[in-house]
Amino acid sequence: MIKIIRAKHIDQKILRVYFSDNSWGDYDLQPLIDRQTELVLPLNDDAYFQQFFLELGALCWPNGLELSPGGIHRNLEERQQLHYETKVA
Repeated sequence: MIKIIRAKHIDQKILRVYFSDNSWGDYDLQPLIDRQTELVLPLNDDAYFQQFFLELGALCWPNGLELSPGGIHRNLEERQQLHYETKVA
């Protein structure tokens, strides 16, 4: 089961997410925010957007919005935006 182990804000509505399988990618949440659903509306505010946190490997916000690590991983993989850490001996 894939989990997000770390996330950091890198630009506007983009978070760099690191997964438990040693992969990472830059996840753009703007398309999700553009849907303007009740749970994502607060993400329009930059200060609120940056209040994200991880809970049990999922990406979360204080209002209860929770994004599945598997869904984010799959999205990045489908867009060929998933990178894997290479181990150096």
